[in-house]
Amino acid sequence: MKTINIPMLLLAALVISMFALVGVAIAFRNIWLVLLFVILGFAFMGYGLSMKRKRK
Repeated sequence: MKTINIPMLLLAALVISMFALVGVAIAFRNIWLVLLFVILGFAFMGYGLSMKRKRK
């Protein structure tokens, strides 16, 4: 059985929560929060992909 990589799991949960918060910001009709959470979501995703690429 493989071990769970906790830091990458938390980073993935953070990315998912950023994109979920985009939906909340859309519900509040706040364009600035939508833009903030989209940018943060892609930034965290890019950081995670770069960490994965460096590890292999």
